[in-house]
Amino acid sequence: MTIEQEGIRQAESGLRQEGRRRVARVAVEFLRKHAPFNRMQSEALAFLAERAQVAFYPKDTEIVDPEAGPVTHFYIVERGKVLSKQAGEVAVTERYALTLGPGESFPIGAVTAQRASTNGYTALEDTFCYQLPADDFMVLMTMSPEFNLFCTQYIASLLNQSRQQLQTQFAQRASEQQTLNSPLSGIGARSPVTVSPETPIRAALETMSKARVGSLVVAGEDRKPVGIFTQSDLLDRVVLADKPQSEPIAEVMSTRPFTLEEHATAYDAMLAMATHSIRHVLVVTAEGQLSGVVSERDLFALQRIGVRQIRQAIETAPDIGLLQQSAADVRQLAFNMLAQGLGSEQLTQFISALNDALSRRIVELNLGRHDLEGIDWCWLAFGSEGRDEQTFSTDQDNGIIFLCDDFQDREMLKLRLLAFAKDVNQDLDRCGFPLCKGNIMASNPQWCLTLEEWQEQFADWIRRPNPEALLNATIFFDFRPLYGKVDLAARLRRHLLSMATGQPMFLRAMAHNALDVAPPLGTFRDFLTDLDPEHPGRIDLKKYGSRIFVDVARIYALAAGVHNTNSVQRLRFASQRLNIRAEEINAVVEAMDFIQLLRLRHQYLEGEPGRQGDNLINPDDLNELDRRILKESFRQARKLQTRLKLDYQVG
Repeated sequence: MTIEQEGIRQAESGLRQEGRRRVARVAVEFLRKHAPFNRMQSEALAFLAERAQVAFYPKDTEIVDPEAGPVTHFYIVERGKVLSKQAGEVAVTERYALTLGPGESFPIGAVTAQRASTNGYTALEDTFCYQLPADDFMVLMTMSPEFNLFCTQYIASLLNQSRQQLQTQFAQRASEQQTLNSPLSGIGARSPVTVSPETPIRAALETMSKARVGSLVVAGEDRKPVGIFTQSDLLDRVVLADKPQSEPIAEVMSTRPFTLEEHATAYDAMLAMATHSIRHVLVVTAEGQLSGVVSERDLFALQRIGVRQIRQAIETAPDIGLLQQSAADVRQLAFNMLAQGLGSEQLTQFISALNDALSRRIVELNLGRHDLEGIDWCWLAFGSEGRDEQTFSTDQDNGIIFLCDDFQDREMLKLRLLAFAKDVNQDLDRCGFPLCKGNIMASNPQWCLTLEEWQEQFADWIRRPNPEALLNATIFFDFRPLYGKVDLAARLRRHLLSMATGQPMFLRAMAHNALDVAPPLGTFRDFLTDLDPEHPGRIDLKKYGSRIFVDVARIYALAAGVHNTNSVQRLRFASQRLNIRAEEINAVVEAMDFIQLLRLRHQYLEGEPGRQGDNLINPDDLNELDRRILKESFRQARKLQTRLKLDYQVG
């Protein structure tokens, strides 16, 4: 080879290398716009960009053939669209048909497991893909923890990124607030003051004074707490009760103190205080030994508005005017929690817990104006409140159950309960819970019934599952007691489950009804936004999203005899009894969690003063990450419906 030829060869080699570097730079710029690549370290991203090749697939070209054996490449759509369609008959664990756009990748499960794909992938239009050899894909999994997590925990990884984006979005408002996801092991007093149960009251008081604390824990020699004593106990149980100070502290302490393990979060402690009306939570090890104390003061530092402050204001409110302010405080506190990236399951339960307290106080205030002494009755919550799934936008769904054996007395008694319920409904409306447009309220004679009447009503709906009966079942079967004789609700629940589990035709009718609404996924476009003519360009996240999960959870809970009304709890408990894989349910729960989170965000951000936002979103307004997760969440909803369809043989 001549010197001139060698020079030409080196020049050509240099041009090729420069060309590859340019292609790699373009690839990096593209990948950095999409999850999870935007979170990968530079070294791993450079490896991906250098090893991946750009491939062109004309419209209708098959990219991955399920019959071709183990997949050889991992694909990332750069331009165009790819149709993923399952080969053979529809199975429960795979998607049937979906569309992938720029930044989305496939087939994640197959290339990770080094097997053939269960789906076929075809170019819907002229498409360019980055394709990475399977061997390099496995290397990338070891190089990048972010990519590894993305591939093994697909939805959970994306959902976590979305929450982080939300925190950034609200960073200014949520600044100087410690996250509610912080473990209790790092919050509150880590060396709590303790005494033994035999310690004399005077000695215990001297210990409190010397340590300058307002409470102390009573624990045995094994460091396991058996009680707690606070300054408020001193006044009520020692001074006013005229207790001799020589008696042991065990005589005046609060027994069975509330405990949480160290790995529990500040949110868990906050919810416990809101639910049980307590001021301290004892932190224990896995063996039950005391390791710390978290007080309401500690949690005040995490929030601008304190949960105990709100709860106390609710419980002591002398009139509806002050309860209206408390309702606004609940909303603000919930926003603070939302801004900190708290999951929707926890957040909706928290909103429901404080709304329960509001409702109970309104009931109590109205009991002062209505004489219901001697009557066995219970106030019931239905719908989202009955499921502990209230969002910022919620109306009233409630009823009354009572006992009365004498038919003549029943009508007079019912009139008294209806008058009482009317005042309660009106006060709930004043506090931000609008009157139900469908009149599903306790002031409606149709929903103020004796236990026997409720039982007969439920039985009639189950025996004759016409469209109206099925609609009522979706509302009234999610009941929960809020005030009064809670045993009446427990008796009604037992009756309902005994009836439903023995009526497979009713459950099949409910399954058919639950399949009437499908997730708004298009074959040739990401989302269907023209399903509601009154709201063109928008998707109702309640009707076409969360409702699907709620309906399926209800059916499986009735079939499995699950007493819980919360949808996530229903899914988890029913899956155990029906032998549904845990990983399948986890993916479903994560999808439902994101849709609920998106509803909460939209309702808060789009709501006007004095009016909450709706459930209607324009997917074009979402950032790319949230669009991607929403699409995956809808796919999980469709997969859940597919399982329901197969289980109940609904055509």
